[in-house]
Amino acid sequence: MKVRGKKFISLFLVVSLIEISCATVSSPTFEMRFPGKKQGVKLIITNKDWQKIKGELIIVKLNSLLLLDTKGKDVSVDIADIKVIRVMKKSKVWQGAGIGFLIGASGGALFGALTEGGFDDDGRFRWILFWGIFFAAPSALLGGIIGAFAGTDKTIQIEGMTDLAIKKALDKLRKKARIRDYR
Repeated sequence: MKVRGKKFISLFLVVSLIEISCATVSSPTFEMRFPGKKQGVKLIITNKDWQKIKGELIIVKLNSLLLLDTKGKDVSVDIADIKVIRVMKKSKVWQGAGIGFLIGASGGALFGALTEGGFDDDGRFRWILFWGIFFAAPSALLGGIIGAFAGTDKTIQIEGMTDLAIKKALDKLRKKARIRDYR
């Protein structure tokens, strides 16, 4: 019993380290350390004339935004002409569900391993499997819901903002542009 418990705890620690390393590799700080072709955030800009311009944010200038539109053309949009900026985010439902599933399954299996219940070796494995599945399903659902909220598009209402508020909003957008350090 004690040898098997130590093996299971070792396995749990290995799986946890793999989960942490996967989360680290997909984080934005990993991309900063190992730069590649960094994409700017996708925007949908609505002008005061209600025209919509879709494209990738290349540069945030002092009084304009430079976008690469869907046809591959550079488009400069004056800040004074913008009514609304919609920042498009990628859906994180499946990523959240996957992380929730792994955490729930690991926690449930650990719970099953720690609660003995007087089972023999075959029954103990089924007990661990049961609790792993029991905790994995709701954790995956919760992770998917959290991922859905994390991937919700953001809307910036430029029209009616003060100059200081517009400057702060543009500073936040600058961090999501392809070329961030343009001044």
